[in-house]
Amino acid sequence: MHRLRSPFLILLLGSLLAGCGSMPASSAEKAAGKVYQRESFSAEETFSRLFDADVATTCEAARRALLSQGYVISRAESGVVRGSKHFQPGGEAHVEIAFNVVCVGDGPAQQIATAYVSAQQDRYVLKKNPQAASLGVSALGSISVPLSSTEDSLVKVASETIPAGEFYDRFFTLMQRMLRENAAER
Repeated sequence: MHRLRSPFLILLLGSLLAGCGSMPASSAEKAAGKVYQRESFSAEETFSRLFDADVATTCEAARRALLSQGYVISRAESGVVRGSKHFQPGGEAHVEIAFNVVCVGDGPAQQIATAYVSAQQDRYVLKKNPQAASLGVSALGSISVPLSSTEDSLVKVASETIPAGEFYDRFFTLMQRMLRENAAER
């Protein structure tokens, strides 16, 4: 009878282990796996605008537009502008918006340029990490006194490209105004 139980237990254990390996994916995993299917590549949702200026002037307008709104410019060279701005909408929440602008010349003499713009929004929350330490006093024996503290750190909880729409329309309108002001200064 002992011999019959062993193969049965091995078969049962094997079935349980096989079942653990094929657990269904969570809803978050399912949603993340299908993101590409929502990508429409629609002509109506554009991240670009055509400007009546050369590449350097168009990118300079983008740089000035970002600077005028408090963005810190991390790169501004040869047709590329990158800038970011930090927000704190709540006591323990933090948001960063990072802009990436690429200016590309169009037309036979490259006298006009298209600005391709995308912005990424990263959200962070404050996480408290408990820190513990012990203090040993050898003169009194092995006495340990727990010393505790907390260390705060920001943890990224979400990141997404801001979808095309009014947000970019406002940016492109400001860029157009910067181009007009630059032309008036000349």
